[in-house]
Order: sequence, then structure tokens, then C-alpha cells
Amino acid sequence: MTGFSPVKGEWAVITGAGRGIGRWLAQHFSAKGMRICALDIDAYEAEETARLCREGSRAHGCDVSDASETARVAEKLIAQGVEPSLLWINAGVGSADTVTNVKARTLDWLMGVNVMGPVHTAQAWLPALKARGGARHVGITASSASVVPVSGPFTLYATTKQMTAAIGEALTAELAGDGIGVTILCPGILNTQIWNAAQARPERFGGARSAPDELGDHWRAQPGPEVLERGLDQTLAKGGGWCIVPTEESTGSAMETRHRAQLDGFFDYVVKESDVAR
Repeated sequence: MTGFSPVKGEWAVITGAGRGIGRWLAQHFSAKGMRICALDIDAYEAEETARLCREGSRAHGCDVSDASETARVAEKLIAQGVEPSLLWINAGVGSADTVTNVKARTLDWLMGVNVMGPVHTAQAWLPALKARGGARHVGITASSASVVPVSGPFTLYATTKQMTAAIGEALTAELAGDGIGVTILCPGILNTQIWNAAQARPERFGGARSAPDELGDHWRAQPGPEVLERGLDQTLAKGGGWCIVPTEESTGSAMETRHRAQLDGFFDYVVKESDVAR
């Protein structure tokens, strides 16, 4: 796959761009000359991100868990000339719930944003991306929790982010024939406000709720999203793939533990017996 280099003046559409990794991605690609279309459920924060980026950037409110809204926003912006060469599917939410204790509306919220959100975004924007010429790329923000064994206390969040990464793999397969690379970004714990994601939760999922400020202490002690720059740029330069940037020393060994567990359960006697029969 050909490497992707941001082109000055071309559009980068980024979801979840109102804060955290999304805002950093917007500023990162703006610094490379791209015009940014910042999308976020919080339209005010999306506008603030656009203001921080290069002249000509813009913003729009968008709830990616709502398929109809995501499609309407994309249709409107595309009609106004926002035809991206880079689509970054970044919107995501966190929760401390588990599979066995989660309430129905919280489950719908996590699945709606972390799983269905990437699907809705891809369906809404990929036709425009495919239609344009030149280098094109898709990024999707998963998590280091996507590549290690699911463990407590955030088991449900980790489960949904493994699904986010799987959507990235699906897009990799589906877009290869169009010459469009895909980057699956898996950051470790960073200093973002994902711990307080429910502050913008729609009413149909239980409404907005602010977490106690002390809950964010662990996240505030972590490095900021700017630590992603080196790994991200190197991954884009080679045309995409996995971009895993851990912030915890145990991530590498945890990945190995997961792979060993999978190999321990790998029984290939059917394949071997078939080979003998032939």
C-alpha cells in the first residue's frame, strides 16, 4: 500500500474532534496544511477545534450513534465542498460498566458510539472518499485495550474497543481494492476526558451526567495525545496498518499473553487429516 502524505488544502474529516485525541488529530493534520472538518456531538467544542486549526477549517455537530444524523451531516457538508482525502473515525466513549452489570441504555450508548458509530461514519463518508482521486486514507481510533486480553475493571469498554479495531480490519480488507489504506490507532491511557464521556450522553441513552472530578486524576497523570505523533506519522508513511502506542509497560507482555492463549487453543488436526487424505 502506498504511503499517505497529507496534502495542503485537502480536507480531513475527523469525528469526536471536540476534545482529546480528536482535537489533537485535527491540529496535527492542520499543521501539515490540511483543512479540517471537525465533527463532534458537542458542536461548541467542534467549533473551538476548528478555530484552533488553519484558516478555512470548519465544524459541525454530529452524533455518530445516530445513522440518519450522520448521513445528513455528511450529505450537507459534501454538497458544500467538503470532499475528504482523509477520514478519521475517532469518536468514542468510556464507561466502567461490565458485561454482567451494564444497564440496557448504557450498553446501547457504548455500542452506538464505539461500534455502530464507525459503521455509520464509514457508510456516510466513504462514497465521497472513493470518488475523489489522489492519495486517500482512513484512520480509526481503537485502544490498547483492543489488543490485550479483556480484563477489569473496564471490561465492557474493552469489549467494544476490540470491536472498533475489528471494524478497522474489515475496512482494511474492503478498501484495499480501491487503493485506500487504513490505520488502526491503538493508544494507551492518555490525558483526555474520556473518563467523563457521559457529560455529552444523549437523552435516549440516559442523559448527560458528569463524573466526580477526582475520577479523572488517573487520566490527568498520563501523557497527552501528542505522544502519538511519531508512531502515527510512521504508520501513515507506510500506507497504514496497526499503530499501537502503549503508555503502560505491561502492554507488550499482555499482547504476548493473549497470543499464547490463542495458540494454546489452536487445534489443527482437521487440516492435517485433510492433507493426509489428499
